[in-house]
Parts: sequence; C-alpha cells; structure tokens
Amino acid sequence: MSYTNLNYHIVFSTKNHKPFLDDSQMTRLFEYISGITHNMKATLLLAGGTTDHVHLAVRLHPEISLTEFVRTVKTNSSKWVHDTFSREFAWQEGYSAFSVSQSIIGKVIEYIRGQKEHHRKLTFKEELQCFLKKHNIEYDEKYL
Repeated sequence: MSYTNLNYHIVFSTKNHKPFLDDSQMTRLFEYISGITHNMKATLLLAGGTTDHVHLAVRLHPEISLTEFVRTVKTNSSKWVHDTFSREFAWQEGYSAFSVSQSIIGKVIEYIRGQKEHHRKLTFKEELQCFLKKHNIEYDEKYL
C-alpha cells in the first residue's frame, strides 16, 4: 500500500495577461476545472484568481504527473471557455507550481481566497516574482 499527500499551488495566466472573464464567468470556470480535477482522481481544494490568472490548490493522485495534470486542465478549460464565452480566449504557455506541506495548505487556501484584495496592491507579475523568489526559482523576466 502507498500513502501520499501531494499538495500543489499552481498558477497560470491568460495569454498576454489579457483580462477575459468576469466574476460569474470565473465561478463557472472554476466549477468546470473542479470537474476536470475530479475526473483525474485529484482533489481541487480551491480555485481562485482574477480576470487574467488562476490559482489552484490541488491534491494530486500519485498516478498523475504535475505536468499531465496542468496540461489537461489548461487544454480542456481553454476549449470550454473558447466555446462558452470568448473565441479569443487562450491560456499563456507554461505555468508555475509549488509543492505545499499539509501543515500550511490552509494558508495557501486563504491566500487564494484573498486574490481580489491581494491584487489591489500587487500585479500578477509582481505576485509571481515574489513566489519565484520565495521558492528560490531562477527565472527569465521575459517569460513572466
């Protein structure tokens, strides 16, 4: 028997950080992402974000790689948004993901819950730079 607790905080943005979705559309998008997550034997702890990016707190099943999970979520949700709301919609290439200990997953969930308030002070780019620095991840600013 194997026992795992693979929590992640995943962040990805719309193409060119274009603000595509309003609050009600975001709510529907998060419900759709929840369904994708469930179908992949993962648990969506919380989805949140603003009109130009998404944060996911998830617990992955050990049979699913992080890359496979994000690719599936982005591909399927992009098609759904494209068909439902905007033919112009697309996600930016790539993503950021951070492993999260069970002892602080609650703090990550609260952070995601506070996205609107948080982004009154910080842009998405500034937020992502803080995460990358906090996790000692080298990055090229042109890809942010």
